[in-house]
Amino acid sequence: QVQLVESGGGSVQAGGSLRLSCVVSGYTYSIDCLGWFRQAPGKEREGVANCNRDDSTSIAYSVKGRFTISQDNAKNTLYLQMNSLNAEDTGMYYCAARMGRCSGLQQDVRFVYWGQGTQVTVSS
Repeated sequence: QVQLVESGGGSVQAGGSLRLSCVVSGYTYSIDCLGWFRQAPGKEREGVANCNRDDSTSIAYSVKGRFTISQDNAKNTLYLQMNSLNAEDTGMYYCAARMGRCSGLQQDVRFVYWGQGTQVTVSS
């Protein structure tokens, strides 16, 4: 089993920044790709970014240039640095993990393990 725990969400004004963290524990050796997803009220969950074990990354066009995904393998932690936030970034942000390398931005159905989520609210 693999457990994921997100933190770092909160309320911020438009133009502000947040950094989300996701601590991964359990059978971490089995994980090849970690990802961030988000779900806004009334909308489907969407992929934001994912990161392979070799630190290769993919990121959604909607957040490119504003968000950065990274990982610290020594700490088993995945990060999402979010800058220039706007109201459209509001939603629940989830960390997810899968076996198998990610080729490009992956859909949520390809991820097996999920965290509980952390809320991000951006006010304009």
